Amino acid sequence: MPSTPAARAVAPIPVLLATQLLFNVGFFAVVPFLALVLSDDFALAAAAVGLVLGVRTFAQQGMFLVGGVLVDRFGARRTILTGCAVRVLGFATLALSLLAPTPQLAAFVAGTVLTGLGGALFSPGINVLVADAEQRRAPARSGSRASLFAWLSVAGELGAVIGPLAGAALLGWGFVVVAFAGAAFFVLIGVFLAVALPRRAASAPPLGVHGRWWSLRDRRFVGFSAVHAADLLAFNQLYLALPLQLSRADGGAGLVALMFAWVSALTLVLQLPVSRWCLRIGAARALRAGYGVSAAGFAVIAASAVLPLAAAAQIVAVFVAAVLVILGHLTTNPTAQGLVPRFAGARPTGSFFGLLSTCGGVAVLVGNIVVGALLGWSDAPAAAWLFLAAPLVVAAILAPPLAASAGRKGPTARA
Repeated sequence: MPSTPAARAVAPIPVLLATQLLFNVGFFAVVPFLALVLSDDFALAAAAVGLVLGVRTFAQQGMFLVGGVLVDRFGARRTILTGCAVRVLGFATLALSLLAPTPQLAAFVAGTVLTGLGGALFSPGINVLVADAEQRRAPARSGSRASLFAWLSVAGELGAVIGPLAGAALLGWGFVVVAFAGAAFFVLIGVFLAVALPRRAASAPPLGVHGRWWSLRDRRFVGFSAVHAADLLAFNQLYLALPLQLSRADGGAGLVALMFAWVSALTLVLQLPVSRWCLRIGAARALRAGYGVSAAGFAVIAASAVLPLAAAAQIVAVFVAAVLVILGHLTTNPTAQGLVPRFAGARPTGSFFGLLSTCGGVAVLVGNIVVGALLGWSDAPAAAWLFLAAPLVVAAILAPPLAASAGRKGPTARA
């Protein structure tokens, strides 16, 4: 892909990693407390709270494809800055909904949706810029260093650890202060990026390819995105099915918090060496191993659900499953993201990153409904876990040959 220094500039790698860290600090300082506000200030039942938060998640993950297409059309810098502005508006709306004489639920829900839409705009842009920077790194021996997507995961996880602590520290002054602080933080992020991101980034779309839904024209990538959605569905169970299973085994909130802390520690410590290992063995083998390890995690809980185990053994099974699921995610997620430029070839990558995330968002939205129903099915206690393992097994079979086809010319890869 020809370029000249005068015409194009690559976003500095430290800026991209710092951006991911800051995004997650700002996000996790506010969003984890939405459920508390919905139940306490608006007196919503648990099902209604779940519906509102599900809509927020879908507004982000489900709209990634649109965000990616906008990146291809207008460039990463402009779309990222727009996403920051939308998230500022979303957080401010959350705060203002509680400042009315009577808390306004409609405005609060609108604010949650806006926070999701902001992420749907700036996250594909960051992924595109990271892919640009990865392609332009100096050559290195195979497996001698981690991919930039692995570093992005570490930066994001660090932000996910810091954010809730910052939000909890402000929560004593009320959620309005937390939401306004989040809005102000994203204003500062936007100012920082307006200065730090080059105006003519390497991701600027070449002439004549604006506004095309490139990823949907590539049947191989559509298939890959569909099977890789199993990874995000599995990862999401760290926040849904696994905590519920801990509760069933008489594990309290302290054990749930311990599981989250353990998963975060594993991510920070293992993501980079796992990424280097994946580069050594190749994408196809890494994907097969990652999906298989995650499936094994759910198989462990399925076995614990049907065997006459003590509560302590069931709790151990949940922690073992959490370790296997996160190891699988650390293996497959950066590997899949690193394959996107190979699938895209000379075409803009925004819609490709967007489709990969949107398929995962749809899988989580639909899959969580099924998982929730199966967890309440006492006649088949292992059904939910086998349901979660099945698409991972399918992905372990189908994804490696699709990954191996990335970058090859063929009738399904041409525009």
